[in-house]
Amino acid sequence: MVCVLLAAAAGAVAVFLILRIWVVLHSQDVTPRESLSILVVAGSGGHTTEILRLLGSLSNAYSPRHYVIADTDEMSASKINSFELDRADRDPGNMYTKYYIHRIPRSREVQQSWPSTVFTTLRSMWLSLPLIHQVKPDLVLCNGPGTCVPICVSALLLGILGVKKVIIVYVESICRVETLSLSGKILFHLSDYFIVQWPALKEKYPKSVYLGRIV
Repeated sequence: MVCVLLAAAAGAVAVFLILRIWVVLHSQDVTPRESLSILVVAGSGGHTTEILRLLGSLSNAYSPRHYVIADTDEMSASKINSFELDRADRDPGNMYTKYYIHRIPRSREVQQSWPSTVFTTLRSMWLSLPLIHQVKPDLVLCNGPGTCVPICVSALLLGILGVKKVIIVYVESICRVETLSLSGKILFHLSDYFIVQWPALKEKYPKSVYLGRIV
C-alpha cells in the first residue's frame, strides 16, 4: 500500500513538472499553439523501455514526436513502432498521431576503445546538427544513451545561434543509484531540467530535480 502511494505521489510530481515545462515553452511564443514537438533520444535495451514508459504519461499534445536512435539499433525501432501503434489504438480519434524515427551513428559502440570515441562522437555530432536544425523541436527528452550527447549539444547550439530555444530534459536512468552515467555527467551542465530517481544522487547534485521513481 505504501509503495502504491509513493508511486502515485511521484507520478503527480512528474505531471506537475511536465506542466511547468509546457508553460515555459508556451511563454516563448506570441501565438499559442495546440501542440509542441518533442524529440526523444532512445538508446538500446533498458534505455528505450524507460523512455517509452515516461512518454506514456505525456499527453498527445506533444506532437509530432521525433525519435532518434542509433543506426545499428533495430530493436528500439520495433519497440517505438509498437508503442505508437498501441497509443493510436487507444485514442484513434486523436489528430496528433504523427511520429518519425531518425537514425544517427552511435557515439560509442560496445567495447569500442575510448580514444576512438572522439572521432565517432564528432561524426555523430556532424550529422546531429542538420537533423536538429531540420526538426527544430520544442523539447528534447533523453535518459542516458551515448547518442543523446551530440543531440543535446546540437539543440543547445540552436539556441546559442539564435535559431530556436530548445528545452532539454534529462532523466537519469533508474539503474543509476549513487553515481551518474557518463552522459549524465556531461549533460548535467547542459540540460534545463536534470531529473534523478534516487535520493543519493540528489544529495550529490543539489541542482538536480528528485521525483522519486518515475519509470
